[in-house]
Amino acid sequence: MSKQSSVQAPSAVVMVRPHHFTINTETAIDNAFQATSGSEDDYSREAYDEITGAAETLRSHGVAVHLFEDHGNNTPDSVFPNNWFSTHAGGHVAIYPMKAESRRRERRTDIIEFLKRRYRVQSIIDYSGLELDGLFLEGTGAMVLDHLDRVAYAVRSDRTDPIALERFATHFNFEPMVFDATDERGRQVYHTNVLMCVGTDVALLGSEMITNESRRAEIHERLSSSGRKVIELSSDQITKFAGNALELQGNGNRILALSTTAAEALTADQREAIESVVKLVALHIPTVERAGGSVRCTLAGIHLTPRPLS
Repeated sequence: MSKQSSVQAPSAVVMVRPHHFTINTETAIDNAFQATSGSEDDYSREAYDEITGAAETLRSHGVAVHLFEDHGNNTPDSVFPNNWFSTHAGGHVAIYPMKAESRRRERRTDIIEFLKRRYRVQSIIDYSGLELDGLFLEGTGAMVLDHLDRVAYAVRSDRTDPIALERFATHFNFEPMVFDATDERGRQVYHTNVLMCVGTDVALLGSEMITNESRRAEIHERLSSSGRKVIELSSDQITKFAGNALELQGNGNRILALSTTAAEALTADQREAIESVVKLVALHIPTVERAGGSVRCTLAGIHLTPRPLS
């Protein structure tokens, strides 16, 4: 297991702890991973406790967690901050256009101001104005970024517009790799980060859901040629969020954060292959997962240089 730090694995994350967690009916139309109903009374306390526990677990492994509170009652998906902003080496921050109006309220100036105080931020590129043109790109949900090979993998969907993706790729120096993916019932995959995870030495990929065979082979080759072990995930494992993971830099070793649901879906051989290069850390967030996202969605990785502490 490698102890060397990697640009692919941030050592800090932003998380948002919900106080009024509900199932967002506005986003259920195109999110097949999401529960169909649920009230605040049913889930609010459980979701609050799950994020609290997840943050504590990550901190115990040496990850710096910047935990923000969401006291609003009209931001049901606030627990998923990775969709509205991302950070990048060199001091750059991107703010994204969101499809659902309820999700646009998640953008917070206090989080951006915090990042500017604690880290060296040189530029902020705000794409949110594209919402008025019906162009959406929901952050590192819509894209899975290979920071080493400079590739932005992106499933084509209403939440990933090719024009917005091209603008991001040009600004941030990524090669866009767009593809189509569907589940077993032929429904379009809504976010790329439920389908795949790219780490430093390993990648998790639900390639059987990629509809074009040549594109499937191209993506597999691109990942493996960069020296990564490619762990193939079944459609059933994808529905259990096995692809929704994020590599982080912990104390000494890199870790792969995923949910207990996802970890239990892995086979013994898959676990052995992954743990030969990175430590698996499972976080228990079953209530949060009812909203259609898992551990990766709750973590906005910080790829910025910290300022000296005064």
